[in-house]
Amino acid sequence: TRHKGGGHKRRYRIIDFKRDKDNILAKVISIEYDPNRSARIALLEYTDLEKRYILWPVDLKVGDEVISGESVEPKIGNSMLLRNIPPGTFVHNIELKKGKGAEIVRSAGTYAQIMAKEGNLAHLKLPSGEIRMVDKRCMATVGQVGNIEHNTWSYGNAGRSRRFGIKP
Repeated sequence: TRHKGGGHKRRYRIIDFKRDKDNILAKVISIEYDPNRSARIALLEYTDLEKRYILWPVDLKVGDEVISGESVEPKIGNSMLLRNIPPGTFVHNIELKKGKGAEIVRSAGTYAQIMAKEGNLAHLKLPSGEIRMVDKRCMATVGQVGNIEHNTWSYGNAGRSRRFGIKP
């Protein structure tokens, strides 16, 4: 592809898009830069001392506690089933198929809004404006993805663009 290639070497951080450690409390240890995505990532340490990265939601701070499960409190950073999240709530990191892991709304500053629930489907308004129906048994994380100002950022000079893998 034209204008792609080169750039600084990157190490891949494995992100937990499934959030399958149900009902185990986790504490936010740090919020870090990830060269592989536009959003920042948060490092969680669970009570069983396992550590995992998640996408960092806005207003989640170091020291906050998050949890995932079927029926947990709908507060920022918690991952839960769409059927348990109240309508009007902003969510991100949404599964399209139950148990597959998050597939949509993962970029910096994005969120979807739960518009309504009907039968086994939840109506989500996506960042594109599309209203999409998703199974209510799918997981989503409450809140908006962090690093909102990502799209206002300027490279500044040609050398910096090259380090990001953008050729002239």
